[in-house]
Amino acid sequence: MSVKTLDLQERTEGKSLYSYQKGAINKIFKCFEEAPENYHLLYQLPTGGGKTVIFSEIVRQYLKHHEKRVLIMTHRIELCKQTSRMLDEFGVTNKIIDSKADLSDQDDFKCFVAMVETLNNRLNDDKLDISDIGLVIIDEAHYNSFTKLFKFFDNVFVLGVTATPLSSNINLPMKDNYNELIVGETIGSLIENEFLARANIYSYNVGLTSLVVGANGDYTVKSSEDLYTNTDMLTKLIQAYEERAKGKKTLIFNNGINTSLHVYDTFRRAGYPIAHLDNNNTKKERKAILKWFKETPDAILTSVSILTTGFDEPTVDCIMLNRATKSLTLYYQMIGRGSRILKNKNTFTVIDLGNNLHRFGPWGSDLDWQRIFRSPNYYLDGILSDEDIEQNFRYEMPDDLRAEFAKSEEVYFDINKTYISSVRNGESSKVVLERSIAQHARICIENSEDMWDALALAKLLGDDIDYRIGRYTKCISKSTYNFVDWLKEDYRKKLNAYIRSNFDEVFEDIHGFPPED
Repeated sequence: MSVKTLDLQERTEGKSLYSYQKGAINKIFKCFEEAPENYHLLYQLPTGGGKTVIFSEIVRQYLKHHEKRVLIMTHRIELCKQTSRMLDEFGVTNKIIDSKADLSDQDDFKCFVAMVETLNNRLNDDKLDISDIGLVIIDEAHYNSFTKLFKFFDNVFVLGVTATPLSSNINLPMKDNYNELIVGETIGSLIENEFLARANIYSYNVGLTSLVVGANGDYTVKSSEDLYTNTDMLTKLIQAYEERAKGKKTLIFNNGINTSLHVYDTFRRAGYPIAHLDNNNTKKERKAILKWFKETPDAILTSVSILTTGFDEPTVDCIMLNRATKSLTLYYQMIGRGSRILKNKNTFTVIDLGNNLHRFGPWGSDLDWQRIFRSPNYYLDGILSDEDIEQNFRYEMPDDLRAEFAKSEEVYFDINKTYISSVRNGESSKVVLERSIAQHARICIENSEDMWDALALAKLLGDDIDYRIGRYTKCISKSTYNFVDWLKEDYRKKLNAYIRSNFDEVFEDIHGFPPED
């Protein structure tokens, strides 16, 4: 693709280009100049780095120097429209090929923007002439829906762009469809040079062993909804919001519509301004909700993954991951929704309730994209399992809860150590939970004036109880969902019964005098 000296400095229309974007464009054109006509090139740049700006300028330059036409493919209609608007800003006249498009005027356009499924139908029906397409650009190239269209483009330059060059399908690695990867600026570099905001990440440990991995390699919606709609998880979510993000414009990602609706009800009952959005909303409803979200400073928007791409709201100040994922791409996409920088915004908050930070590392950490591209299985095999992650957990009470137990010097109870000791002493494993209940009861009584105070404190120990039950079931190698659920409920009942039966005795042991009548 011979292009003479790139006239990047001559541009007056559209958006201005940053130096790293100009450098990327030069690298891409140089690669195409030296490559055969059927070359497939993949370009990686983090969310917020301006991939659409870069390939819009590439289109402008290509059409200026070539007689052939350009086709841009996306996987969602929102991305089609955004891409079309960006091309307009760059002075590139273009036509969107959607299900309602009239193709009678296709000869009048040099650039087409199409959704993959619609394009596939039009090509199979032979309604679109692609005989003179010279360049195909694929946005969000890690999705595999595009691969079925490659058969239509034998001698065409293909440029795929993505923030994460890791296929959404582990059985269809990107290296099988692309000859080469060019890695753009790192997130760290974009933050350092004030192109992206820095993420302050807070991770809340969550027991995920009840989750089931589906055929697509990620957690199933059903198992996620079973976990994230229970009262303890919804309480943890709103507590995390109040601790770290209260008053901030917040985007909450869930794995399932039912979960998002539960989140909506929970925050609405608590008096917070919140809206719910999923793919069942009409275009009119979606537009109204996003307008409200944009204009409301402390708005909360709970959704299912439809806002991971094709959505750009720079004023988002907090991202809540109310889900676990095994997809590195999804992890980066969700957090990237908060990374846009503004004059008064150079940091944003991320609250992780899916152990995603432990699984993938901090957003923006150094990743060897070339190695991931060449050997995706090597990377995927190295990701920690949920069991390995949870082995390193130690429950720590949040500061406000710890204040309720201020009279207790130590509130932690080591389940593993107690289990090992009981085994060595030839005792039944049941003594582990008995001793845990006794310790929980003691710290409740130690910080109470009467039995009712102690019972009220016991209700606040839900996360600690779940943590201890999780550790215990690992020790005894029995962790079916029904058993764990029963054990948690049984523990709570026995803790309350212990407090009622032993309050006076424990109180006197602690204080040296009996409680007042």
